Amino acid sequence: MLDKFSQHINTNFSFLTRKKLLIACSGGLDSTVLTWLFKELKFNISLAHCNFSLRGKESDGDEEFVKTLADKLSIPIFTKTFDTKQYAASHKVSTQMAARDLRYNWFNELCKDHSFDYVLTAHHLDDNLETFFINLSRGTGLRGLTGIPEVNENIVRPLLKFKREEILKYAIDKNIQWREDSSNASSDYLRNKLRIEVLPNYKEVGDTILQNFQQTQNHLQDSESLVKDYLVLIQALVVTKAKEGLEFNIKKLTELPNTKALLYELFSPYGFTAWEDVFRLLKAQSGKLVFSNTHRLLKNREVLLLTEIEEKEDNIESLLISEDINEINSPIHLKFEKVEHFSEFNKHTVFVDYQKLSYPLQLRKWKEGDDFHPFGMKGKKKLSKFFKDEKLSLVAKEKIWVLCSENKIVWVVGMRSDSRFKVEDSTKEVLKIKLL
Repeated sequence: MLDKFSQHINTNFSFLTRKKLLIACSGGLDSTVLTWLFKELKFNISLAHCNFSLRGKESDGDEEFVKTLADKLSIPIFTKTFDTKQYAASHKVSTQMAARDLRYNWFNELCKDHSFDYVLTAHHLDDNLETFFINLSRGTGLRGLTGIPEVNENIVRPLLKFKREEILKYAIDKNIQWREDSSNASSDYLRNKLRIEVLPNYKEVGDTILQNFQQTQNHLQDSESLVKDYLVLIQALVVTKAKEGLEFNIKKLTELPNTKALLYELFSPYGFTAWEDVFRLLKAQSGKLVFSNTHRLLKNREVLLLTEIEEKEDNIESLLISEDINEINSPIHLKFEKVEHFSEFNKHTVFVDYQKLSYPLQLRKWKEGDDFHPFGMKGKKKLSKFFKDEKLSLVAKEKIWVLCSENKIVWVVGMRSDSRFKVEDSTKEVLKIKLL
């Protein structure tokens, strides 16, 4: 296998030559063999081992094994212990997803701190087959059937073309020791169930089943490349950048063939799965929303507006500002300054009659029922009507703050001031308020 692997690296992964490589090593068969192979080929490698604290003494035994392996091969090693269950609970994710997040976040830190060029993982052809069936059983599109990528940014999987059978034979022939993960014998997880109960029977169909699967996946990858090229053209036609996010032109989308399939390809990268709801959004009334875990899709008149769901750094909904304060940085950045002359007339700067203000001022989010007297207009106007006239989306409205004096709006921040506080000929003191 060493000769075959060496040729494979020279042909497909020559960019790894003379690079600083970090191998993710669990101590299991695959990652241990990967370590030996790269050591034999005299690459510049180090090991990274994650102790997820999920199997007690067995997890600690894996760590000690990898440390011994690194010492035996004179390879630098990094280890880290994680409280995986606590992370899963606090982030409301599965244990497997928690372990994945912790692992790759740490790998990124190591690459940054120690200048590693690539991280190598030991996924092989059987892993790819398992992933194919997992995605197939859960329901997926073309992207979910194309398999694990050999290269994904700085993550490289050089064993992906090799069968587990080949890896096992090499380990036995070379008398390489490895650790068995007892959890792999459990059928509690879908991957294990497929590995133990389903795929052995599937592989018995014929000796070339894995090679045939690999050819099929290559064809699927070619098809996905065609779809990606087509999507570039579609995005140029229907997508524009807006202040709040990305806008998708509904009229142009519906005029294209296979609109439903297009919606899947356009929005699945953002985590959307409720495809019937997304499709219905095209004909829904303005203001309707569909959510993924990370994004939301809003029907906003003639467009679908895609925005990221922002994590709230604080829960500030209201803030009192005393007379002696000349600047605030949160929840928005405002500067207060007494001036003698007018300048910088724009939406981000207003000038008000200081003596008309009653302190403390209040900065708060706008609410339904709010009204004000827009500068330059006669009479008062509901904020909701003002926003509608300004054609603000739901997302834009959510970000609006108002500055108030005794429950009267002084400034719809960043948009319009209130004429009741305007500077007049009789004004003696002018306060400049600027949004930075």
